[in-house]
Amino acid sequence: MGLFDRIRNELVDIIEWVDDSNHTLVWRFPRFQNEIKNGAQLIVRPGQQAVLVQEGELADIFKEGRYTLTTDNIPLLTSLKSWKYGFNSPFKCEVYFVSTKQITDLKWGTPNPIMLRDADFGPIRLRAFGTYALRATDPKALLRELVGTDGVFESDEVGELLRGLIASEFASLLGESKIAALDLAQNYRTMGDTLRKRVLEKVDDEYGLDLPAMSIVNISFPEEVEKVLDQRSSMGILGDMGKFQQMQMGNAMMASAQNPGGGNPGLGIGLGMAMAGQMMNPMMQPGMQNPMMPPPMPGMPPPMMPPPMPQVWHVNVNGAAQQMDTATLVRLIGGGQVAPTSVVWTQGMGQWAPANTVPALLQAMQASMPPPMPK
Repeated sequence: MGLFDRIRNELVDIIEWVDDSNHTLVWRFPRFQNEIKNGAQLIVRPGQQAVLVQEGELADIFKEGRYTLTTDNIPLLTSLKSWKYGFNSPFKCEVYFVSTKQITDLKWGTPNPIMLRDADFGPIRLRAFGTYALRATDPKALLRELVGTDGVFESDEVGELLRGLIASEFASLLGESKIAALDLAQNYRTMGDTLRKRVLEKVDDEYGLDLPAMSIVNISFPEEVEKVLDQRSSMGILGDMGKFQQMQMGNAMMASAQNPGGGNPGLGIGLGMAMAGQMMNPMMQPGMQNPMMPPPMPGMPPPMMPPPMPQVWHVNVNGAAQQMDTATLVRLIGGGQVAPTSVVWTQGMGQWAPANTVPALLQAMQASMPPPMPK
């Protein structure tokens, strides 16, 4: 502080805080040697409170308004200084301004995935993030427990503490609720209110803070699980694969007909034959020869048919979906790399189920076991 500032403080003593920030909770008024004169003007604006501190002891608190500091309106400080007959000379005292307005743009999140046992997916990992609002309600508790002698105390300095409490309480709430992962979205508001109350119980009396609002913005699955869900949703939307293929072939034929000069004649012939085959299949009875195909020549074996496509299984291995054929899955279950109770899904199943409850897998596992040794 320069000489001019010292002289000005000797002539005029106005103590105030013009808050131009949105994240400052506590600000200490700078005063040369902490000297305040008798009759000094204290201005406390809306959304503020002022606390006088004398030699490390919390004294008087002032809410919004304009005050002339005398022994009449600072009784606690007067008692600490042992002024029996008033005072006329400057006295040393620290003035802390505490912001009591809401700080609303604060964010929280889970630093690590939360492991849960879900009814639909089995063991699964979830992440979450959201927002919350913060406000100081008890200046003395805030100064005593968190601020100390800090001249400027920002919301970020208490943010790490609050984010840790929120993440811990959210993990407990998620485990206790036992809500299916696919039903969490419709419970965001209720869970957010419950989470706010739990965290508030830990910070209101101890730190003098309030959490006016708290919300859950999103709870997300791991990327691998989201891909499997997208595939499952796509198959559900398509419905009847045969009708979908017919529609695709019809669209291709219409596009080829509308562009005869640039179309592919072979494509049109192939699509036409495929459509004819699709139309004839419903009319054929079991054992009948397809009239569109020539019969086998006398003395010649029937034509070789291509081998069927291997069945693909989606297996939940340590919370991640992996794809494998039946032989590989049976081998991994037999070797202990995949638990028999691991949930699996393949085309045709309504929902995921433990491997040891799927008839097709049970037959494959029994077929892979060697017969008993002869006695």
